[in-house]
Amino acid sequence: MPHLIHRRLDAAPPLAVKGEGIWLTAADGHRVMDGSGGAAVACLGHAHPKVLAAMRAQMDALCYAHTSLFSCESAERLADTLVGHAPGGLTHAYFVSSGSEGMEAALKMARQYFVEAGQPQRTRFIARRQSYHGNTLGALAAGGNMMRRAIYEPVLSHAFSHVSPCYAYRGRADGESDEDYVERLAAELEAEFQRLGPDNVAAFCAETVVGATLGCATALPGYFRRVREICDRHGALLILDEVMSGMGRCGTTHAWEAEGIAPDIQVVAKGLGGGYQPIGGILVSGRIIAALRDGSGGFMHGHTYQAHPMACAAALAVQQVIAEEDLLENVRTRGAELEAALTERLGNHAHVGEIRGRGLFWAVELVQDRATKAVFDPALKLHARVGQEAYARGLACYPMGGTIDGRQGDHVVLAPPYNVTREEIAAIVDHFGAAVEASIP
Repeated sequence: MPHLIHRRLDAAPPLAVKGEGIWLTAADGHRVMDGSGGAAVACLGHAHPKVLAAMRAQMDALCYAHTSLFSCESAERLADTLVGHAPGGLTHAYFVSSGSEGMEAALKMARQYFVEAGQPQRTRFIARRQSYHGNTLGALAAGGNMMRRAIYEPVLSHAFSHVSPCYAYRGRADGESDEDYVERLAAELEAEFQRLGPDNVAAFCAETVVGATLGCATALPGYFRRVREICDRHGALLILDEVMSGMGRCGTTHAWEAEGIAPDIQVVAKGLGGGYQPIGGILVSGRIIAALRDGSGGFMHGHTYQAHPMACAAALAVQQVIAEEDLLENVRTRGAELEAALTERLGNHAHVGEIRGRGLFWAVELVQDRATKAVFDPALKLHARVGQEAYARGLACYPMGGTIDGRQGDHVVLAPPYNVTREEIAAIVDHFGAAVEASIP
């Protein structure tokens, strides 16, 4: 048994020894295309020379300085890059080491904002079922991933409650129009505000495009506009979790750009630094920062490694590469090719219920019966089978179970790097299609 604690204790994973471009190589020589960027992280692939050069330069200059005493140039420049043009009214950035830490910061920022604004009674947060906001206790309580929550339920905060996600494939009733479904979800959110007392709610939290828990579930048109209206009417904040879907993954820098609204606080992480260093953060509306500045004068929160010089230098280089190489355009172009290829290969497959996503963020939901949407027996772990078959064929993907309720349902996520080529898209779909076909019992 290895001394390192792995995700599973009954089997050690393969040992990765090299990453280059879209390719990962294991110690046994097996090479795989990183078709999901790990968990939608490696947005530039591996060993991009410009990012490595920036990291070396930062290492030579400054590796660490505690933020109670110093700031650093890489953090200042990264903030200027992300919010110097105040997208959607977001004017300030706060950098941490993960998406979970980012969500914790967002929740604390929202709470402190209302205390500073003279509304200390706002202690409740509303989020959505089958969502995921991180694995620290606060972020886990905010999330609605029932599989991850179950064992920790007794120690999770009761400040959080959950409403239905916008999951049209299973949530929309037969004969119900998109507009009527959106209105039903808006009414459910409004009812939860009323149940809690509208003046007691600090924020509504949602993934703009739901990540691994539901598998790249995009909201129907108009959904987030209705959510924004409800939050504004009741004076609550809107926190959008774009840890997976943001920073270019969906074809725009921020996934909310496609929804016609902007959040008060946005959580970012994976595509921010591309896996080159651990980094996450929040982007915050100017009015929130003004309330803290004019009140207590500071944010009552902090981490030893916040705004880490090396992490910020890597993230800054990643964002510069995305801009210099016009990779958002490539995300849109290659994303359309990925959607078309998946649809051609699996769109009529008897056990593919839905292919959904945006940009280079796609998932396939697997079903036992297309007509009834009946799921496979969870004991089969079909999603894991697909992952294993894909790996054997030279493809890494991101399989997940519990799509519907934390136990039932299977889906697999594909999230290749932003600089993926047309030929690589074709190979990903070829390997993935073969893996699905080999996995069906």
